[in-house]
Amino acid sequence: MEEKRWLRQAEKDLESARDSLTAKHYEWACFQSQQAAEKALKAFLYSKGLRAILTHSIRDLVLDCSKYEKDFSNLVGQGKVLDTYYIPTRYPDGLVGNEIPAEYYSPEDAEQCISYAELMLKTVKRFMSSSGN
Repeated sequence: MEEKRWLRQAEKDLESARDSLTAKHYEWACFQSQQAAEKALKAFLYSKGLRAILTHSIRDLVLDCSKYEKDFSNLVGQGKVLDTYYIPTRYPDGLVGNEIPAEYYSPEDAEQCISYAELMLKTVKRFMSSSGN
């Protein structure tokens, strides 16, 4: 049951990322995409019986998921990209130079993050539905 709660929140985070893209809040769209992917992957791991999932690294979560379904290993590259949006999208000192996150990120960044999060959510849903969750 816990996995369904995490999956629902992942879907809402992805919806928020799309809303942020529309509103031109690109830094938030990137961060919300990272969050959607993280929560979706954690939902999958919860569906496999895990309970203490402490990492925020999408790459690490993808690798953990690939222990159960090898297709997840195809998402490592996207996971590494999403990992780069966890801190600097929210904190000015996470960036080099004088720009703040709201000035630094572009529509292209946001669109890429959203597409990667969509791919992860789609993969999680495919495997959770095939296992009866």
